[in-house]
Amino acid sequence: PVKIIRMEERSGLIRARLRGAAASKGQVITFLDAHCECTLGWLEPLLARIKEDRKTVVCPIIDVISDDTFEYMAGSDMTYGGFNWKLNFRWYPVPQREMDRRKGDRTLPVRTPTMAGGLFSIDRNYFEEIGTYDAGMDIWGGENLEMSFRIWQCGGSLEIVTCSHVGHVFRKATPYTFPGGTGHVINKNNRRLAEVWMDEFKDFFYIISPGVVKVDYGDVSVRKTLRENLKCKPFSWYLENIYPDSQIPRRYYSLGEIRNVETNQCLDNMGRKENEKVGIFNCHGMGGNQVFSYTADKEIRTDDLCLDVSRLNGPVIMLKCHHMRGNQLWEYDAERLTLRHVNSNQCLDEPSEEDKMVPTMQDCSGSRSQQWLLRNMTLGA
Repeated sequence: PVKIIRMEERSGLIRARLRGAAASKGQVITFLDAHCECTLGWLEPLLARIKEDRKTVVCPIIDVISDDTFEYMAGSDMTYGGFNWKLNFRWYPVPQREMDRRKGDRTLPVRTPTMAGGLFSIDRNYFEEIGTYDAGMDIWGGENLEMSFRIWQCGGSLEIVTCSHVGHVFRKATPYTFPGGTGHVINKNNRRLAEVWMDEFKDFFYIISPGVVKVDYGDVSVRKTLRENLKCKPFSWYLENIYPDSQIPRRYYSLGEIRNVETNQCLDNMGRKENEKVGIFNCHGMGGNQVFSYTADKEIRTDDLCLDVSRLNGPVIMLKCHHMRGNQLWEYDAERLTLRHVNSNQCLDEPSEEDKMVPTMQDCSGSRSQQWLLRNMTLGA
């Protein structure tokens, strides 16, 4: 029989799920968003995997249902869950190391660093042992990463079971409001997640999203005690062992704005995508698009994109970081304050008269227009 439990007041997804879990009776709890459609044989592969290992939390492949036509489109078994610098969940290609671990057998589950959060099955006792959801989080946002970090850091595992398919309506916009605004709710939730699970890496996140530091995030002492009691591993272990392809550079010389001495403007990714030019704009000190990392590999990166120059005199393009140096290798001279592109032997310079919104590449001259101040350049890699 299907039972519908109605909350007395608006409580948000997280607390509603907790109420549903408390009322359920089965040995395995399966969470699905309301806007899902299950396919034939979707549940058995999930249950079978949990029977093999009750500390495995399993997700189906999420197929796409159009929010315009309800057309059903198969999802890919070649993507898994990750996250970007702003702690937004993202899909990324399954890396070669995971293909090798499965010896090319695409019917085997994919180990995923994070889950999208809307659709998963978990052993009831294990759900309670690892601390269910953080009830201090509001509505939704961040709870999927919080649970993903917790599962991996505390001895469980998270998988996408490729033989299970569930359709999901991906909406272009949320048809309801968030009290205090979406940004406030997600900032609060992400702050709770960072404070409890990310150790020193929370400071990296706070430089990217300084607005997060200003929100009242409540009391997390109960969640920290949970982490201690479960003897969970540090976040650095998670990055090294579970998500080595993470966009977070574990070693870097500087993180923050890159400011031109002559114009007093900052490099800015302008919210642009791969294969577009990096921009330059008035410095605003609000993190976000003006945060760049000069990494120990001598890349200048913004999230998963690196500044790349493929010919003399530019342009400076943002391309996926490939970690093979080449066109993405930059030398910063802390005395002359220059950023020299090694392959072209030219220096990053202020914009030209033709386009005042993009930096240029010029022969190195030592002029003020080629001097750049990197925030916390004192950090050792």
